[in-house]
Amino acid sequence: MRKKVTVIGSGNVGATVAQRLADRQLADVVLVDILEGVPQGKGLDMLEAGPIEGYDVRIIGTNRYEETASSNVVVMTAGFPRKPGMSRDDLLKANHDVVKSAISEAARHSPQAILIVVTNPLDAMAQTALRVSGFPKHRVLGMAGVLDTARYRTFIAEALNVSVQNVQGFVLGGHGDTMVPVPRYTTVAGIPVTELLPKDKLEAIITRTRNGGAEIVNLLKAGSAYYAPSAAVVEMIEAIFQDRKKILPCAAYLEGEYGIQGLFVGVPVKLGARGIEEIIEIKLTAEEQAALRKSAEGVKQLVSVIGV
Repeated sequence: MRKKVTVIGSGNVGATVAQRLADRQLADVVLVDILEGVPQGKGLDMLEAGPIEGYDVRIIGTNRYEETASSNVVVMTAGFPRKPGMSRDDLLKANHDVVKSAISEAARHSPQAILIVVTNPLDAMAQTALRVSGFPKHRVLGMAGVLDTARYRTFIAEALNVSVQNVQGFVLGGHGDTMVPVPRYTTVAGIPVTELLPKDKLEAIITRTRNGGAEIVNLLKAGSAYYAPSAAVVEMIEAIFQDRKKILPCAAYLEGEYGIQGLFVGVPVKLGARGIEEIIEIKLTAEEQAALRKSAEGVKQLVSVIGV
């Protein structure tokens, strides 16, 4: 029996997640949205592409959570989009109620699902999903680090004129301006990136990574990134469904790891069939640890505002 994924929100991110899942034949997909006709129309359009693309998965759009029942994974993408000049923090109160309502319904109909949160501000929305669902912490995670790391790797590959597949690294911390790329753990075909790029160039790449979302928002003028975010979500789902035990940077609920208590923060985790199967703790320098704590403090301020 095929797996089942519910994608909440049929906007650019949600619809592209659904399309990528269908293309890879990873799961049947339910696209749910409050807008009447939009998820139904997009779902039908994707379904009709099946004979051409060669996939047989079932794709439906709906306004009712009853049709999402027994999903293996629920992806939360619904929410107000980020606009030029708007920080992720500005989205906090606007999206809190959206996530609270949607996750409550989804969790009720799919009590064994793994929740992947994409809605911004991501770390605070993941915390909202954890509280509302009542799920164990290993089944609630945020898509942040995979996307931020992809941007980081892209910029390094571009600077060195090498394949992106040669670049390995990760980004820690909250999904925002205080994220923490770690050059010390970044390699290019096994070579430390610090031996290949001067410090000033590397600092410029780190700054661009931190502002990666805003850069795209400013270029688009209306809306935000969706190709890379959707690819990041699908990489996570594939790791879960295929029980890959794949180490990826994700927003996870920490209870003492890295000296952080009771917050969602981006760290390397092992993803498998149960969701987060292990939080990987790496050794950080005093400077890196301070940067991670600063990032966590930013998340703490957000969750205190919405009381989660």
